[in-house]
Amino acid sequence: MTDEVLKTEQSNSNNDEQNENVIFEPEEAPRKHPFKKFFNKVKTYFSNPSNIIILVFGIFLSVLVIYPLGRMVFSSFLVQTSFEADKLNQTYSLALEEGDFTFMMWPYTLFNPDPLNIKVSQNLFWIPMGKSILMALLACLIAITVGGTLAFLISRTNIPFKKVLSTIFVFPYIMPSWSMAMFWENFFKNNVASSQIGLLQSLTGICVPIQLIYGFWPTAIVLGIHYAPFAYILIGGILRNMDANLEEAATILKASRFKILRRITIPIVAPAIISTILLVFSSSISSFTVPSFLNKDGSFSSISIELKNKLSSSDGRGSGYVIATILMLFSILILTINNWFTKSRRNFTTVSGKSGQINKINLGKIGKWIIAVLVLIFVLFFAVVPLITFVLESLESNPGDIGSISSKYWFSQEAVMEDTYISSRGYSLNGIFFNDTIMNSFGRSVLLATIVAIICGTGGILIGYAVSKNRRSKLANYVSSLAFLPYLIPALCFSSVFFAVIKTETFQFLDATTTFLESSAIIICVVVGGIKFLPFASRSGTNAMLQLSGEIEEAAIINGCPWIKRMFRIIFPIQKASFISGFLLPFISCMREYTLFVLLTRPSTLIVNVLDYYSRNGADQLANGMNLLIVLFVIVVNLLVNWVTGASIDKGIGG
Repeated sequence: MTDEVLKTEQSNSNNDEQNENVIFEPEEAPRKHPFKKFFNKVKTYFSNPSNIIILVFGIFLSVLVIYPLGRMVFSSFLVQTSFEADKLNQTYSLALEEGDFTFMMWPYTLFNPDPLNIKVSQNLFWIPMGKSILMALLACLIAITVGGTLAFLISRTNIPFKKVLSTIFVFPYIMPSWSMAMFWENFFKNNVASSQIGLLQSLTGICVPIQLIYGFWPTAIVLGIHYAPFAYILIGGILRNMDANLEEAATILKASRFKILRRITIPIVAPAIISTILLVFSSSISSFTVPSFLNKDGSFSSISIELKNKLSSSDGRGSGYVIATILMLFSILILTINNWFTKSRRNFTTVSGKSGQINKINLGKIGKWIIAVLVLIFVLFFAVVPLITFVLESLESNPGDIGSISSKYWFSQEAVMEDTYISSRGYSLNGIFFNDTIMNSFGRSVLLATIVAIICGTGGILIGYAVSKNRRSKLANYVSSLAFLPYLIPALCFSSVFFAVIKTETFQFLDATTTFLESSAIIICVVVGGIKFLPFASRSGTNAMLQLSGEIEEAAIINGCPWIKRMFRIIFPIQKASFISGFLLPFISCMREYTLFVLLTRPSTLIVNVLDYYSRNGADQLANGMNLLIVLFVIVVNLLVNWVTGASIDKGIGG
């Protein structure tokens, strides 16, 4: 038995040795192409529509935002004309030629040492900048005082007419800022300050000083009133959402109404006040239209007027780019401070799940009506009276004479006035509805606004979709930030960015001042307007997409629904209101914009150009009629936005 066991073990041992000598070669794995893994990743990446959108807009916005910005800054270091080269050579003993790179343009603009005129830099930059800063500060004070007071009355008192006041008060913000400037002139002008009389002198015989018609003070007041609804919206929204328990607790502790206002209400609305101050300041200091319309006596030259004059001339374009760069950096700094301050107050909780019942201040049975009537008169004066003055000024053959009303300025098929200067330059003087110059420019404005609205609305939806699907992606954050960047740049500075581009040989075909083609101006205006107004649509689209649950689209994907069908059949119908706003709001903004296009167009390109031209050359009836036409068109479209989307910027603030 033992021998058999030994033989068995020996046999097994021999078999193991034989098995060890056998080499088992593994089957050869299929060889992969070295780039196949990379191609698979690329294919997977581009199979997601949101990735394609992000990449396309990343390239698109980099070219149309970063490049022009860099080009403008770079242009501030270039000798633009031979005249500038001669000036720099004489001042600094150089040998520069047109197109040379130099750092001396900056000290020449800011600290010009010209011995023949030591005030060159002061008159060009420092004095206009100082006046503009003071003007912007005064406009901020007016906007905060007027808008904040009305917001407090509507949200914290028992004042009547809340809905009416809330609706009408936003009209000055809906209307173009230069409409308010024209109204101011129409109302206060008199035969002492000018050759015409306004509505005030016509009705009362009162003649106000010229300093209240043209110059620093009326510019600040008009801008303050124009931006007052902006302050009203921001401050009113916070007051409406504020937890009532904060004020109720102070009332229980027998704090006075003034102390509650000083220690509780004002600190809570401080972020909105700071944001309003910074945004109104930034917008006012770079405003061109209002200072331009109210500077007929030449007493107030703002920094924006100096910027436009320098860029439009051939002897100071380099200095213009320097001013534009400084103004752009100044505005970005202001808005960066605003963003920092807003973020630093994120933990300042004012809305909770507790009581929302606000104990409103009782103004008394008589007091509330007195205050309501006074506020209503004030609001109507700046919201409704301007429309009345535009109607009268467009009908009166003799300004200020109601008895000289005639409809010829609207319906005449022949020239309504004799002006060889205007007619010799190809501008029609027929009635508005039979005036080829006015109607053609109005049509181009509508065409421009429509194309810009389509670009901005579509781009906003796509960017919103892509950003919402790639929130953790650095590229998505880059595209989102880049789409919002044009909002931070003042309109005139943003216009000067592309003005520098079309002055290069490569893009000179877009310069209407050299091609004399309106199509060149429209093309560059479409590009500029499409980028400048994209922030409105992109924010609207992003917010709308972030509100949608991902499960909605995932269910459609599981059922094999393609991307195009998902967008048109599911996503767009759900957020239709927000998306339509993304189309219509840029349309309204573009239709009433002038500052953004003034450097890129000819005097006959857009309706606002023709309006400005007629106003400066004495055709006041036609100018006022055009102003009324634009304002009514903008208001009607704005009401259409509210009707289609069901949203209103003043909604919810009133009681």
